[in-house]
Amino acid sequence: MTTNLTRTILVFSLSIFLFPGTTLAAESADIGKFVKARIEIGEMMMNYFSGGRNYGDDGQRPSPEAMREMGKDINTKLSQLLATHDLTIEEYRERSPEVFSNDAALENYLSEHPDLKERYEALPLDRMGRGGSSGRGY
Repeated sequence: MTTNLTRTILVFSLSIFLFPGTTLAAESADIGKFVKARIEIGEMMMNYFSGGRNYGDDGQRPSPEAMREMGKDINTKLSQLLATHDLTIEEYRERSPEVFSNDAALENYLSEHPDLKERYEALPLDRMGRGGSSGRGY
């Protein structure tokens, strides 16, 4: 009986130490994948709308039909971009709030990758789901 109890306690103890480690490794990989995707999405969107381009010739709001076409174009480009990170639009939208909610892990990842940190911090805060409720939260 003592051997079984000792074995059970040992297995339980090891699982406490091992499983959080694999969870942290998975989260770190997710953070990297999602940070890179968010950066590329932000840069794509800034380029797409740079100088008012694709928004209307004279700064006027496009027609509803033009807005639908822009939405389709953006979703096509977004799908292609996310596919390079093995993500879909739905998966990215569903999981990104969870991935980006861990501020400590995000800051840790960015501090380890200064080139990505610079690009990440250059994104517009209000449109990237970081500091405001406007935008689609890419």
